[in-house]
Amino acid sequence: MAGGRETPRQKMIGMMYLVLTAMLALNVSSAILLKFQFIDDSLTTVNTKTNKDNSGVLSGIKATVDESGNRPQDVRVVENAEAVRNQTNQMVAYIRGLREALVKEAGGQDPETGGYKNPENNERVNMLMIGGPGKGGKAYELEKKLNSYAAFLRQYNPNAPAKLALSGEEDVRVQKNKTQRKKDFAEINFEETPIVAALATLAQMESEVLKYEAETLSQLAQKVGADIIKFENIFAMASAESKTVAAGTKYKAEMFLAASSDAVTPTMTVDGRPISVKNGKGQIEFTATAGNYDAEGNAKKTWKGQVRFRQANGRDTTFTVTQEYVVAKPVMQIQSASINSLYFNCGNELNIQVPALGATYDPSFSASGATVVKGAKKGFLTIIPTSRQVKLNVSSGGNPIGSQDFTVKLVPRPRVVALANGRPVDVVKGMPSPGPRTLTVQAIPDESFKNQLPKDARYRVTQYTVYLVRGARPVGQVQGTGPNVSLGNLAAQARPGDRIAIDVREIRRMNYRDQTEVVPSDNSSITFQLN
Repeated sequence: MAGGRETPRQKMIGMMYLVLTAMLALNVSSAILLKFQFIDDSLTTVNTKTNKDNSGVLSGIKATVDESGNRPQDVRVVENAEAVRNQTNQMVAYIRGLREALVKEAGGQDPETGGYKNPENNERVNMLMIGGPGKGGKAYELEKKLNSYAAFLRQYNPNAPAKLALSGEEDVRVQKNKTQRKKDFAEINFEETPIVAALATLAQMESEVLKYEAETLSQLAQKVGADIIKFENIFAMASAESKTVAAGTKYKAEMFLAASSDAVTPTMTVDGRPISVKNGKGQIEFTATAGNYDAEGNAKKTWKGQVRFRQANGRDTTFTVTQEYVVAKPVMQIQSASINSLYFNCGNELNIQVPALGATYDPSFSASGATVVKGAKKGFLTIIPTSRQVKLNVSSGGNPIGSQDFTVKLVPRPRVVALANGRPVDVVKGMPSPGPRTLTVQAIPDESFKNQLPKDARYRVTQYTVYLVRGARPVGQVQGTGPNVSLGNLAAQARPGDRIAIDVREIRRMNYRDQTEVVPSDNSSITFQLN
């Protein structure tokens, strides 16, 4: 018969009851019987004080309602509180009537010692409270009254227990005791119990009744004036049409008082989604999404909020707020050596930033006609085109930002040159006979392409043939597979008037991934005269 949050006084009563229960299990001596009487006296004293305090709470409710002008809602609170007091008085009176019957069975109190004349007579307790084998004693009537009282309180105090009188199966204190859990309420509390212990048990039951009455009266007291919202926190606020204005234009705003109440715990939603509430203020935060932008790049939108709270009288109140806002189309800044074109099958590096998003910028990229590799830094990416047109899509935090179309260029062919002694061969003037002993053949990339994509502009001539030509026919040849090729055999045969012809068969390009690919041949060649 206990639970909920208890005051120190209530905790003391509970401790006394535990001591009482433990002492009932002992062989009762006269000293122990005297201790029971001490516990009973203490509980009775506390109950008298609690009863008086509860009467004071009722008087306080009446006085507050009278000062507030006896509003109908508050008058109903007084009527409910009076009903609780009346029911409690009847319950207490019934319990005290049982006490008087037990005292009479004990032979009354000895005027000299102050103790009961027959405190240990448990048979009289059994007959009065349990009623012998037929179980028609007063404890069964007490059980019904206690549980009816609990049901009565719950209509005003949901925290009140469903039952105040528990059987062994219902009482958590004895559920694990195989013997005690089989007993009913009367047997647990009064079977084989000395009269003085039974008196202490009844005092404890009375304390439980008074405790839950105190809780119920306290909750009723809080409902006085509950439909009047009292604002403890008042503060000034301002709402501007826009926080950003251009020079020469007007700044417009409204300034007003706002307030919140510690007694009101509102719930708030925005577009149906719940939001957190701090100090009575809803914290609105959401990611603005793209819309139907006008010619100036703005999209007008609205959000709808609801503030709902329940007053102490149980009535729900809801306020609705509709607020307009403007979503500005974010501007993408794309940094690249060539903003409008990309090179086919090359690692074109881009840096895409959206300054309007600031620190919230969290980009992701996708493309049609290309493969995208996200870079190590925010906004950096490498795009490898696989078709002649590429569409790059940019999002931030899952929200679309915009897209950009690119044309795709083919990689320009490199220029093949021949070097002798580290210097380019002059194909117009030629060289003195018998010509160079070693020749270097190189593929020189297009200057613009090299400047834009240096990692993709690495070439190597991998297959070529060097001919010694006399008249209209070759008289010797050497195969080359690398930059340098030895012409010793050809130089030994060379005569003035002969020509050196270089027929390039294969060039390879190394891309940004250090992978090589063959550059399609255009049957290019280099020819110079031996003078």
